[in-house]
Amino acid sequence: MIEDRTDFRDIIRLDSELNQIQDLDLLLERILLEARRVVHADAGSIYVKTVTEEDGKTIDQLSIKYAQNDTSQKTVPSGQKIIYSVFSVPINEKSISGYCALTKKLINVQDMYNIPTDAPYSFNSSFDKLSGYKTTSTLTIPLVTAEDRLLGVIQVINAKDGQGNTVPFSDEDEFLITHFAANATIALQRAYMTRAIILRMIKMAELRDPKETGTHVNRVAGYAVELYDRWAYHHSVPDTERGRFRDTLKIASMLHDVGKVAISDIILKKPARFTPEEYLVMQHHTLYGASLFDDPQSPVDIIARDIALTHHENWDGTGYPGWIDPHTGISLKTGAEGKPLGRKGEEIPLVGRIVALADVFDALCSKRVYKEPWSEEQVLAEIRQLSGTKFDPELVNIFFEILPCIKQMQNLYPEA
Repeated sequence: MIEDRTDFRDIIRLDSELNQIQDLDLLLERILLEARRVVHADAGSIYVKTVTEEDGKTIDQLSIKYAQNDTSQKTVPSGQKIIYSVFSVPINEKSISGYCALTKKLINVQDMYNIPTDAPYSFNSSFDKLSGYKTTSTLTIPLVTAEDRLLGVIQVINAKDGQGNTVPFSDEDEFLITHFAANATIALQRAYMTRAIILRMIKMAELRDPKETGTHVNRVAGYAVELYDRWAYHHSVPDTERGRFRDTLKIASMLHDVGKVAISDIILKKPARFTPEEYLVMQHHTLYGASLFDDPQSPVDIIARDIALTHHENWDGTGYPGWIDPHTGISLKTGAEGKPLGRKGEEIPLVGRIVALADVFDALCSKRVYKEPWSEEQVLAEIRQLSGTKFDPELVNIFFEILPCIKQMQNLYPEA
């Protein structure tokens, strides 16, 4: 935690930094971290507004996206993350976060175990009992646009003084976090717009290929970022570089199969396995996808091109499309039979090796027209079996190190 009191200039600096983050999920995580730093909170959660259908009725609710806890973080090995429960709460007066969302007003509670009896909301202490962590002071702030549209809620927990004691959140804290939340909301609106554009591109692919769903690409991109994050930790990548690359990778990974828009419906929508001839045609989606980014304007374009082209290459060189120029279709390296050689080992870009593992894992876990989802035991055994042949062995080891984070990402983006 930051020891000195937050300077208002820090808030202005954060405004600029938050607006540089392109991906929605990574922005939400960063907003929560910085909100906690601004008011010296030990823990906190960030929720987004979602809508669900129940018995023919539309219900507004808050769904948790990220939770952070400095005290709990100290109990896990260096470089690993705490695992939190994924849940939703109704937007109503019963919970503090729900009441904050309902009224769109800040709520400052000095002691969660002594909430006034006339307060409309209450505190469920069962979470404290399960975690062994005592929630005392909380500050809950709505994320509301200039058009008065609710995007979500930030709740920060247990303000700390200079000696590390838990204290109530002050009037100054309220002022600082209100300003921070207003500017964070602007950054969120931009990130929502970016995500919507990406998902519309995915929707085009989904119209062609029913497997290419928004939840699938969100999961694959989420797994990819978790794998990269742990790889970067092992390779001592500086935090600033790591953060920028995570942001770029998240967006680029979502476009890994965008080249499928150029494949015939007869093949894409076939309710059975492909023939060898059909499979050969299908392999061209990697070249078509890479060619969409043949005039790169940003790091996202460059990484999206590399992922689209190489996420079906295998560590042992047996994958596809191999050493082919995606723009001309000309083989760059050929074997004895004149066919393009497959890329192997570290000839495959790191991002391609990462998405290859993420994509196969999600495909094995998912239902397809030609198969039921595999059991967790079967999937994990297959991943281990393919280490060193299909997958980078180092990334497989990392996959199992962060398996709890991978499972949590599945819970964040379940199949509809």
